[in-house]
Amino acid sequence: MSRFSDLRRPRILGSSLVATAFASPAFAQVVDPAGSGPLVGALQWLEGSLMGNVATTAAVIAVAIVGLMMLTGRIDWRRGVTVVIGAFIVFGAVAIVAGIKSAATGLR
Repeated sequence: MSRFSDLRRPRILGSSLVATAFASPAFAQVVDPAGSGPLVGALQWLEGSLMGNVATTAAVIAVAIVGLMMLTGRIDWRRGVTVVIGAFIVFGAVAIVAGIKSAATGLR
């Protein structure tokens, strides 16, 4: 028995407690704590910037350029597909998070 075997047990127990806390329906009903207004406002501004007209235009231009480079053989297809998947993840982030939240709380 090594000296590190005792250190692993609390981590396993701690991680299972954290997973149970995140899976509970009470966790999904968290209210913003007092004084978090400026932080929430800043994050909403960041979300608006990432999902706004400028970001949409930049993503369209990026996908068009990468698509043209893929067609001419200047970039490999695997790297080009990662750009397209990245755009889907950025613009689908709200739907992805909503799906994760509904899966964690159960279908209501």
